[in-house]
Amino acid sequence: MSSVTQWVKTHPRLTAWIVLAIGMNAMVIFEARSVGLLLGQWLALVVATTLVAGLCVWIIGWEDDAEDLEADAAAAKPVASAAPAEDAGALPASPKK
Repeated sequence: MSSVTQWVKTHPRLTAWIVLAIGMNAMVIFEARSVGLLLGQWLALVVATTLVAGLCVWIIGWEDDAEDLEADAAAAKPVASAAPAEDAGALPASPKK
């Protein structure tokens, strides 16, 4: 059982795709059971539903990828020094006469 748990932890998107595909296909099969589809039509319906589930997981993963890129960019920034920085927009003080 621990090997399954380890695989799920190392492949979260693939796991999400499998779980979502099973759920979506169960709903589609339940709702289309009395339509009278042929075997080829059932196969096409299951394949299309599985691909849509994968697409959903992929699109949801875009947010995770964006967060990872932001975290990497924040980690790559140099640490600011403790000395106060001069104001770049300020004019130099004029000498007193």
